Amino acid sequence: MPATSPTEPATHEKLNQEALDAMRGGAKGPSFAPPQRSLLGEILDWMLAPLFLLWPMSVAITYVVAQNIANVPYDRALSNNLHVLSRYVHAQGGRAVLRMSESVRDVLRPDETDSVFWLALGSRGEYLGGDRALPLPADLGQPQPGKILYADDTLRGFGVRLAYTWVDLHIPQTQPVLLVVAETMERRTELANDIIKGVIIPQFVVLPVAVLLVWFGLSRGVAPLNALQQRLRARRPDDLSPIDERAAPTEIAPLVSAMNELLDRLSANVQAQRRFVADAAHQLKTPLAGLRTQAELALRDASPDEMQSSLRQLVMGSERATRLVNQLLLLARAENPHSADLTLTDLNAVGYEQTMLWVPQALALNTDLGFEAADTAAPIAGNVILLAELLNNLVDNALRYTPPGGHVTVRVRATSAHAILEVEDSGPGIAPEEHERVFDRFYRVLGTQAEGSGLGLAIVREIAQKHRATVQILEGTAHSQLPGTCIRVSFPLYGRTADPSDTT
Repeated sequence: MPATSPTEPATHEKLNQEALDAMRGGAKGPSFAPPQRSLLGEILDWMLAPLFLLWPMSVAITYVVAQNIANVPYDRALSNNLHVLSRYVHAQGGRAVLRMSESVRDVLRPDETDSVFWLALGSRGEYLGGDRALPLPADLGQPQPGKILYADDTLRGFGVRLAYTWVDLHIPQTQPVLLVVAETMERRTELANDIIKGVIIPQFVVLPVAVLLVWFGLSRGVAPLNALQQRLRARRPDDLSPIDERAAPTEIAPLVSAMNELLDRLSANVQAQRRFVADAAHQLKTPLAGLRTQAELALRDASPDEMQSSLRQLVMGSERATRLVNQLLLLARAENPHSADLTLTDLNAVGYEQTMLWVPQALALNTDLGFEAADTAAPIAGNVILLAELLNNLVDNALRYTPPGGHVTVRVRATSAHAILEVEDSGPGIAPEEHERVFDRFYRVLGTQAEGSGLGLAIVREIAQKHRATVQILEGTAHSQLPGTCIRVSFPLYGRTADPSDTT
């Protein structure tokens, strides 16, 4: 069933230009593509950047651990020296004395480097033996006989490690004997440096090798992506068959599945476009053939009356062809997913404005055209231009199929979740078995006498889907028992979730 709009030619030209823009995909403003990133580079960055950040921390931790490890054996040696020294401290005549042989002194000073020092102070703090220059710990605190303590200090400008303890000789009214053993830090530092070198130097060899192995492993890991890319590049432009998901790794299987879904949708769109072009070409052949026939008749040597008749037929044929082209462009625009800019729209206002435009044509056809507004506001998310075309197609169909003396009513109602638009006529009606097919493109009910191309209701359905609305065909009029058709379009109210059952 066809549909036309009684708008001015300028409005038609505007609609045609907008529909052409929609078919081309709409106007495209300047775009700034983000810089292309490498998946392999991203993974390497996230893997190697933390590694290079943690490596200095590892060196610092290794240095601290090496120092502690180096202190253990040398502190144990100092502890042993203290035990040896404590065996030669005795009480004699109420005083502490130190009796050491040369062999014992050799034990306490095993080499010629003088790296080990010792000092013994008596119960009253008197000197018993050892190196008088050896410093005492800064904070001795209360004597703790039998407990070995450690401290760091300097001797003659060199760092030394002190180990000290007290020996209680049980002399009345005296303090325990203080024994101090010290050792320079050189050998400890050398041992710590050897440990650090043994740990750090191999890392300078292992780290680059690890980076190369990681890069090689990741390169092998992304090889299936490269293979998938090559298979896609090798495809023919018209090959939209699905990609074999079994040939892809599990990690990229969702990506392949999404690509297959996209290919399915693209294939469906391509098929729809091919059908559309084929149907459009088929439908345009008839009016173009009629125009050619009338033009050939006008070119013959015919009487002025025949010439005028042929010219009138040419005008009528050109009007039909123009109407068909306009509907094709409008249908293409309605199908474009980027063509609908939905804003807050009052369905009452759109219904009243468009209905008033059809009053002159209704009067010329001797048809009663009325409008019933909703008692309350009917706000929806809509595109005013597309909504106007939807209503124009419905009213045009109703006027074409309503006999003279009949009535057509445009009605807007509002429920708790819907704004409802109804166009009701007293025409012959549509058989129930035809309710679904009349929405197909170029389909016309057999036996129909009214002119048309069969695009009107297809356009209505496309625009309704664009607005998340549903379209129903009701038998008979809504408020009488007269024959006819009532087409109902239910829009969800603005800002609400529609309940499909709420259409009363």
